[in-house]
Amino acid sequence: MKIDKKRIFDVLFASLCLILFSPLLILIAVLIKLDSRGPVIFKQIRVGRNMRDFHLIKFRTMKVAQSNNSLLTIGNRDNRITKVGYWLRKYKLDELPQLLNVLKGQMSLVGPRPEVRKYVNMYSEEQRYVLSIKPGITDWASVEFCNENELLQHAEDPENYYIERIIPAKIKQNMRYVKQHDIITDFKIIWLTLNRIVIN
Repeated sequence: MKIDKKRIFDVLFASLCLILFSPLLILIAVLIKLDSRGPVIFKQIRVGRNMRDFHLIKFRTMKVAQSNNSLLTIGNRDNRITKVGYWLRKYKLDELPQLLNVLKGQMSLVGPRPEVRKYVNMYSEEQRYVLSIKPGITDWASVEFCNENELLQHAEDPENYYIERIIPAKIKQNMRYVKQHDIITDFKIIWLTLNRIVIN
């Protein structure tokens, strides 16, 4: 029986993070409830490995009545974002609940970021190769496009810019990861992601 080292790493690392960050997770949940009406958790259907849909889990950062109006967030000053949500997004803390997606086996710590069905349906047959492995919380594209919201904010047509410029660039980086990755690469991506968050 072949041992899946990546899966073992994912489970151990995700479990450790959930235990260590549990006080922070509770604090964030309380702040969200105090800041605006609505649930603490936001779920959105994303496309995972082999084109299978799953519910991606995040801390809610938008006002409930407006959170589903658009698939794109145009800058951190998007008026749909709550006060607490701004800071959660800035430091990527809204992504922490995805550690549960990792434990469920729907995601990996590192892998192509899962996209919504609308944009995946635009992929070419070649581009769908990125769906041959589990999606991740972070990847090479996350490091490169850490300021994606700001890029969209300054685009004349954010939707078109995302489809024509950002998606192809992300897929190129995803292809790079799918074709060559190991535990060392995963550690490097996690380290670079944390650095970009702090610097940003």
